[in-house]
Amino acid sequence: MIRQHIVFKGDVQGVGFRYRARYAANLYGCTGWVRNEWDGTVTMEIQGSAADISAVIRDIENGHFVHITSMDVHNIPLRDDERSFGTG
Repeated sequence: MIRQHIVFKGDVQGVGFRYRARYAANLYGCTGWVRNEWDGTVTMEIQGSAADISAVIRDIENGHFVHITSMDVHNIPLRDDERSFGTG
């Protein structure tokens, strides 16, 4: 189990990114959150197995209008109290 803080850059706002992220995270049993930032990026904290997190990102990238040009990824401490995935 890992937790990652990810900042996505590219065409990531106004394209259903957060909806796809929440749907995929729930599908793969991941917890965390995702939100739009003022600078046009999207920030996500996601917790789950490395394989499940990779599957969530793959599903997001498969969106018709989503185009991720880069991701800044950092492992961060786990949160034991989190039970779902939300959008902000």
